[in-house]
Amino acid sequence: MERRSGSSPSGVARRRLRADAGATARRYPAPRMSVGKGLIERAAKLRAELARHERLYYVESKPEVSDAEYDALFRELKELEERHPDLVTPDSPTQRVGAPLAEGAGFEKARHEIPMLSIDSLFSVEEVREFEEKIRRFLKTPEGELFDWAVEPKFDGVSIALFYERGRFVRGVTRGDGEVGEVVTANLRTVRNLPLVLRTKPRKPPALLEVRGEILMRRAAFQRFNQERAARGEPVLANPRNATSGAVRRNDPAEVKRYPLEFQAWAVAQVEGARFATHSESLRALGEWGIPCSGLDRVVKGLDAALAYHEELEAQRFTIPYDVDGIVAKLDDLGLRERLGETARSTRWQYAHKFAPVEATSTLRAIEVMVGTFGRLTPRAHVDPVEVGGVTVRHTTLHNADHVAKLGLAIGDRVFLERAGDVIPQVMGVAKAAEGEEPSDWRATLPEELFEEPVEDPGSESAASQRAESKSAGSKSAAARDEAPGAAPKAAEPKIVRAGVLCAWRERFAVPGRCPACGTPTVASGKYWLCPNGLACVPQLVGRTKLLCGRDAFGIEGLGEKLILQLARHGLIRDPADVFHLEAAKLLELERWAEKSVENLMRELEQRRKVPFERYLVSLAIPEVGPATGKLLARHFATLEELAAADEERLLHVEGIGPEMARSITSWFAVPANQEVLDRLRAGGVTLVYPDRSAQSSGPLAGKTVVFTGTLEKLSRAEAKHLAEGLGAHVASSVSKSTDFVVVGADAGSKKKKALELGLTVLDEAQFLALTAG
Repeated sequence: MERRSGSSPSGVARRRLRADAGATARRYPAPRMSVGKGLIERAAKLRAELARHERLYYVESKPEVSDAEYDALFRELKELEERHPDLVTPDSPTQRVGAPLAEGAGFEKARHEIPMLSIDSLFSVEEVREFEEKIRRFLKTPEGELFDWAVEPKFDGVSIALFYERGRFVRGVTRGDGEVGEVVTANLRTVRNLPLVLRTKPRKPPALLEVRGEILMRRAAFQRFNQERAARGEPVLANPRNATSGAVRRNDPAEVKRYPLEFQAWAVAQVEGARFATHSESLRALGEWGIPCSGLDRVVKGLDAALAYHEELEAQRFTIPYDVDGIVAKLDDLGLRERLGETARSTRWQYAHKFAPVEATSTLRAIEVMVGTFGRLTPRAHVDPVEVGGVTVRHTTLHNADHVAKLGLAIGDRVFLERAGDVIPQVMGVAKAAEGEEPSDWRATLPEELFEEPVEDPGSESAASQRAESKSAGSKSAAARDEAPGAAPKAAEPKIVRAGVLCAWRERFAVPGRCPACGTPTVASGKYWLCPNGLACVPQLVGRTKLLCGRDAFGIEGLGEKLILQLARHGLIRDPADVFHLEAAKLLELERWAEKSVENLMRELEQRRKVPFERYLVSLAIPEVGPATGKLLARHFATLEELAAADEERLLHVEGIGPEMARSITSWFAVPANQEVLDRLRAGGVTLVYPDRSAQSSGPLAGKTVVFTGTLEKLSRAEAKHLAEGLGAHVASSVSKSTDFVVVGADAGSKKKKALELGLTVLDEAQFLALTAG
């Protein structure tokens, strides 16, 4: 997100940045006068001249010198610095490439002081108009008044936050999960159009500046880069987005420098020492400081003009040098943005309007029934690999049986594929139906992933032998023994198609009567079919355990899906809580587990036994409860026991919790098997860290439950809710005996009546504002 410029960063952020700057100063001390004034001035002149030529070449595309002339200036500066190391400064063009990370080291993590939230993705004109209407209702803006929209391309790159202090680049952090990213400063210094020092004219740089934007590659540069890789015998890369993502996180900046990366700014997140009233004004300042912006952005009056910009840019999408999958439209007025604020997931003052998807055709090879984390059976299409909008597609969801029937699919059909919103691949229909007899090579050309892998009994002599061989450096492999002289050749065993896979020529999909994973009879649930076997069904056990280990829950990086599946098959995990009961000795008996990997996992499990309440709730795999809902519940309920005891009425009292979600939560806690999981987590040493409520422990609304009803005159409903929550109140959507205040406006109806019947405190808008002012 962006914050209105002029606000100051926290003391922690300033200390972190200044610590970085201090380390830089120690590495690059000021030149001693003993070097000679003439050499100091010459080095400064060369640095300035090279920086100017880099800006002209990489940012403005107006080079004034040849490559040979630039190289001559660069060599002169480099030789000067080699003879006199005291002349080296952090902004020197010779210092763009730093030292690689130590072997096995990872990037430092950094928390974003201002979270990098998501942008609502919209796909139709109707959705865009509805988005603006919500803004208009929130701000109480008259119907005829037009907003100024700042519109720009939505680049398909890697989002980055850059920090400048006193005009010098000191830190670069990836978006990560939006709250915590990775510090990749050394890698970003290699990006040639990213200025290490800001220009001082015509506008002096601020004391502190956080710029957000995109690291990306031009399509033409990416193609040349792939050609060079192929010539060196290196594998070619799939698309610019993936190549950029991989480059930014490489451990060696010298390797990163080989990639043709560029930076394009799209926001000022925070600034200290300058003030802006609009987004467009802040972008003009970035340009004056030498920070590159695409030049494709503009400010338009009214939503119709924003929609016209979307149409115009979509028509040009393949002539724009970068991959673009839509536009982003933001309110230009920073004051309006502050009033609107954000939700747990996204900002309220901007939207992404995606372009129409890109199509391709391929052959439908199979339909496989997948069993989800909560038992839902979902058909998945396997197709011949095909590139759709720069991404290679091999399989995609078919949603449900009704959807497959509407598409009229049969195995062997030629089908249309598209990436909806340039993100999710989907089958859109049949291009050419399969006809005639099965081709002679049909089975031989089916993907290997459709066939069963032999599963070894962990207690068998064969498995024990394999484990012994894998831990003996001098032993021969089984393959080598099979190929020994005189050994009879083995007949190839017939491959067996996995359960749940339909791959016969012209076969049509039907919902299986039994779960393909565990054989339990399936049950209907609306338009879906379910396996009701819960944790006794391996895919459901693996899915819930994976969720528990995920980064939004316990964050156990040492257990991925394949390892969890291995542990489930060997009986070491029967419910997700068993993760915290794993024994090192039993892990060492398994294939692919060495002493070091077991030791690392045991250490990580010990570190993860303390978990914040909101992340613990995500780990439980309660349907409908993700990170945002986990935060809502953790703010409203003081303990896990209080949440577990809540009925549906109490849950509906939480703003943002609807009837379906309330039923899901109460149903989950009512299941004995889930209570056993909670007991197993406690027995495994897991302890919860509850939110610190001391900051909101005083004041007239602290800990109170407030309900708003009717139309307020001075505040919109959303603004009133924001005000109450900022003072520590819980804002509920329904009235109950536990409600503290009911704030009524014009045309208040049944909620006011119920409040009076229950004898609750009823306030009008003026009384509410007086209460909050106190």
